[in-house]
Amino acid sequence: MDKTKRPFRKSKRSFRRRLPPPIGSGDRIDYRNMSLISRFISEQGKILSRRVNRLTLKQQRLITIAIKQARILSSLPFLNNEKQFERPESIPRTTGPRIRNK
Repeated sequence: MDKTKRPFRKSKRSFRRRLPPPIGSGDRIDYRNMSLISRFISEQGKILSRRVNRLTLKQQRLITIAIKQARILSSLPFLNNEKQFERPESIPRTTGPRIRNK
């Protein structure tokens, strides 16, 4: 096949839009900065991944260390129990024996 008549090729550039970084240059990553730390914790109290946070490797390490220090010093709970899970109403069971249809 002639190189000049190639079928449509996808460009290798990604069109992902760059968003502003979640940590500003003035923000200090510290266990006392609870407003910053709480942005990187899920509703269950888990540390969000680097891909979700859009952080660099160094920032993610510092955030993780700060979260763990805050948990140890009891300024941050290990589990987030604020939102209690509500059980859906259960269907009442029959107490009698099951009848099989043959």
